[in-house]
Amino acid sequence: MGIPAFPSWLNWLALTSLVAGLISASIIAVDLKRRPQRMAVMNIVWPLTSLFGGVLWLLFYFRYGRAPQTGDVPMRVAVAKSTTHCGAGCVLGDIVAEWLAFAQPGIAVWFGWRHLFDEKMFAVWILDLLLAFLFGIAFQYFAIAGMRDVSAGKGLVQAVKADAASILAWQIGMYGCMALLQLLWIRPAYGALAPVDSAPFWFLMQIAMLCGFATSFPVNWLLVRAGVKEKM
Repeated sequence: MGIPAFPSWLNWLALTSLVAGLISASIIAVDLKRRPQRMAVMNIVWPLTSLFGGVLWLLFYFRYGRAPQTGDVPMRVAVAKSTTHCGAGCVLGDIVAEWLAFAQPGIAVWFGWRHLFDEKMFAVWILDLLLAFLFGIAFQYFAIAGMRDVSAGKGLVQAVKADAASILAWQIGMYGCMALLQLLWIRPAYGALAPVDSAPFWFLMQIAMLCGFATSFPVNWLLVRAGVKEKM
């Protein structure tokens, strides 16, 4: 596997974007220490998703997420917050899966690398999807537990109903965008796919996560409108 020869402008752009995400997440985390969310799981969701959303998520948090909203929340805002909640599991699953497979390449072999997929990236995506569902459903379960008086079993069933389709929609958008960026831009331009331990890889992932948000948003709109998910 070759090492891509990234130009300095791409490295600096990637680093700038990643630092903006880290600073945004840190600002939100500090603010949440003083002003915790009514729904406790959102204290994790906001910093996690700002890692890819950066300054945009920071502004969204201070405008719509920092304090309880008074009056009727606009549908687009409620759906955006619901989509952000769903995306937190995808973000965490992706970070864990990518670094696990980087530290232990044999994990990617378990999920099909070299015998089902020539590209390690595709095998890691299977692990990523599994972890995204695990974390995403867990986040949704604790959100439901905080809002509805239901048993653990019923809460888990409701969490799966609420988030399964939106997580899948997020992953489709994220995978599609990442594949296009890696296979149609990075490898042809720079000789190899961006590796996990490079700033451009995570910059691409930030872009891919935004695509995941875009593909998951309409699914969440339908779920909220149908009453399957709570209006946040």
